[in-house]
Amino acid sequence: MNIAAAANETLAHNSNLLVYSAMAVYTLAFIAHMAEWVFGSRSKVGRTAAALTAQAKAPAAAAVQVAKQGGTAVLERPKIITKAAVGSRDVPDGPGAAGGTEKGDLYGRIAVSLTVLAWALHVGGVVTRALSVQRAPWGNMYEFSTTFAAVAVGLYLLLLALKKNVRWIGLPLVTTVLLDLGLAISVLYTASDQLVPALHSYWLWIHVSCAILSGAALYLGAVATLLFLFRDRHEAKLADPAGPQPGAFATSVLERLPSAASLDKFAYRINATVFPLWTFTIIAGAIWAEAAWGRYWGWDPKEVWTFITWVAYACYLHARATAGWKGRKAAWLGVIAFACYLFNYFGVNIFVTGLHSYAGV
Repeated sequence: MNIAAAANETLAHNSNLLVYSAMAVYTLAFIAHMAEWVFGSRSKVGRTAAALTAQAKAPAAAAVQVAKQGGTAVLERPKIITKAAVGSRDVPDGPGAAGGTEKGDLYGRIAVSLTVLAWALHVGGVVTRALSVQRAPWGNMYEFSTTFAAVAVGLYLLLLALKKNVRWIGLPLVTTVLLDLGLAISVLYTASDQLVPALHSYWLWIHVSCAILSGAALYLGAVATLLFLFRDRHEAKLADPAGPQPGAFATSVLERLPSAASLDKFAYRINATVFPLWTFTIIAGAIWAEAAWGRYWGWDPKEVWTFITWVAYACYLHARATAGWKGRKAAWLGVIAFACYLFNYFGVNIFVTGLHSYAGV
């Protein structure tokens, strides 16, 4: 074995160690996120939400104050966002998983700090993998999965850095990232290797990087859409005192989420913003296909399902602009669209043979 091969093998080993280390820290972040939800007081959530409702027309109201031993701590007051449609419910945002308590807020800050540390280790693992193979680190499903998870967490941390109220997404995000990395190292793992000649192109950097960035953003939108469906159902029950009321556990969890209107708006903005990038991903893939295989479009299974995913998201965006399809109907279209994306990635790559199958898993 020559020196270069030995160096690449060492880098690949270090990449695996960094990914495992990231998973360990993500696990600690998961525990901290759980603690944020557990120790955040539901009763304070209810009182704060009631106060926000009473002061909805006074945006300059004071911040939320919570008593602590030896004094009073002041937490940043959540923004008031309500539904704007005529006849819809006006339900303000809750104060988040922290529940307006100092203890819950502390665990939340610890969770974010641990997520940042895990993400740094995660990115280190992806970069080290790239150095070991001396190419873009997304030539197979293992590399795509690890990079996809790193980009998703990076987008979440970017939104936090921009002072967006998205800490509520931390728990589902870290949970799914752990599942994704666990699947990657146990089922999808592929040793460092070079790709077939058809993939030796700068389009690998352009096309696949756009697919990863698009997918990571669409994932955040899908999480918000799913949570919207639960929160919207919760608000509907609260608005109908004569009907069945939500249980204590459901209330405890769902009151820590933003209002249904906020979740719906967040999902729509994410999906609408990333849709042009997903469109460019398809165009870039077609250009690369012409250079590699001599045709722009050949109805390969991957190409077909990429187009189906595009159509599904186009239907979602059209539905959001159509009065009769706003709300839950449009949300279900968003869920179906992301399910198409997942099948395009996992189902097509694993169960369907096509021109995109040369890299294996």
